[in-house]
Amino acid sequence: MFKKTTPSAPPSISAPVERVTSVLGPGILWTGNLGGKGGIRIEGTFEGEVNIRGLVVVGETGKVTCQNLRANTVVVAGSLKGNVTAEKLEIRATGRVWGDVITTAFSTEEGAFLRGQVRMEEKVELGPEEAKSPVKDDQGENAPAPNVEPEDTNPVEPAKGKKVA
Repeated sequence: MFKKTTPSAPPSISAPVERVTSVLGPGILWTGNLGGKGGIRIEGTFEGEVNIRGLVVVGETGKVTCQNLRANTVVVAGSLKGNVTAEKLEIRATGRVWGDVITTAFSTEEGAFLRGQVRMEEKVELGPEEAKSPVKDDQGENAPAPNVEPEDTNPVEPAKGKKVA
């Protein structure tokens, strides 16, 4: 008569945000890098890198141009020019994507457009690229960067007596 249910585990503190917490509205042009934890909806124009621990929605009026977009979940209803690495990618009927995709879950609606390759993986690593903190000296001040000589990328020397262009 009564169904016994077991309580579900509380959501993990490190779980990605699956709701929109910020909006880049229509008519806004933004250039730069977008990173952090949360959910963002882009209805304007964005140019730069995107690395979000959470949800990225490119709305119908949204236009994103980037080298790489990395997020847990990406929903595209506008246009996206750039490679996508995401656990889930959904391209809506009005969505247009130009770029290669690495994902664990992929869906499209009829009318959606994708020009690029799709690689399905069992797991996608989205670890944020950690910014290198400046080196501190003994007084806690920023120390100058160490002078490091680049390694010789061509250890093979040309044969003697032959002219090398």
